[in-house]
Amino acid sequence: MPLPAEFHEIAKRVNNWGRWGTADEIGTLNLITDAVVREAAATIRTGRRIPLAVPLRQDGIQTGVIPGRINPLHTMIAVNFEMFGPGTVATSDDAVTMGLQAGTHWDGLAHVSHTGRIYNGRPAASITTHDRAAFSGIEKAGPLVSRGVLLDVARARGTERLPEGHTVTPEDLDAAEELAGTTVRPGDIALVRTGQIQRYLAGEKEAYAYPSPGLSLRTPEWFHARDVAAVANDTLTFEVFPPEIEDLWMPVHALDLVEMGMLQGQNWNLEELSDACAEEGRYAFLLSAPPEPFVGGTGAPVAPVAIL
Repeated sequence: MPLPAEFHEIAKRVNNWGRWGTADEIGTLNLITDAVVREAAATIRTGRRIPLAVPLRQDGIQTGVIPGRINPLHTMIAVNFEMFGPGTVATSDDAVTMGLQAGTHWDGLAHVSHTGRIYNGRPAASITTHDRAAFSGIEKAGPLVSRGVLLDVARARGTERLPEGHTVTPEDLDAAEELAGTTVRPGDIALVRTGQIQRYLAGEKEAYAYPSPGLSLRTPEWFHARDVAAVANDTLTFEVFPPEIEDLWMPVHALDLVEMGMLQGQNWNLEELSDACAEEGRYAFLLSAPPEPFVGGTGAPVAPVAIL
């Protein structure tokens, strides 16, 4: 269905085109200043490091429902190969073919378009088969480090996993922010936990993908009001799936990436982090999450680490 009037009204309210200049290609990552990073580093108390990525494997998250987004095909191209002759040092090498958004990843700003445009009003036609994303390629994100805040919606709502198809609303985010005991502020990276990744970790790949809880069409305004730098969650689709408005597919992607210029991440494993934050009674931490810098990429794998 065509994008409805409700979508266009929200788009006007969250639009950041031109905010950092007409040449800008990184959007809300501009909000991560040196001062923000210094304050983020000050959240470290114990040095406890918590990985947030799922392992990259040939039997990974992808089920084939998204054409071409394949799990890693991992091949050994050399095994104990004595390159410089018998008795010399031997090497083993491997190669991989995969969808850049196959596992834990960031969606880049060129990942989606609407009405022929990507972030900052650039033409969607600037993305081509051979040249890839000419603007806002994922490599432009750079060394992505900031204060992370876990918005543990599932725990705030008294459950380990939100129900299938639960639409995460601004009210849910308010409850999670209250649980966190800190205000989400400019330059923060928000991690929204639904608990859905539990399905994948239990081997239920199809159930993990669909139906799934996820973010509502109303949440981009919540993040825009707080000047959040990026958002990630623990689901395959990021937004609620099936969509909250029948036949309106990926509107949150369009609002976050195209209108706001805000990176969004999917398939993040927030389970250990949830337990750690609850144990320590604090939900803010230093988050290191730079994407792999594939030039012209519309997304990239990431191995994020939360440091408490």
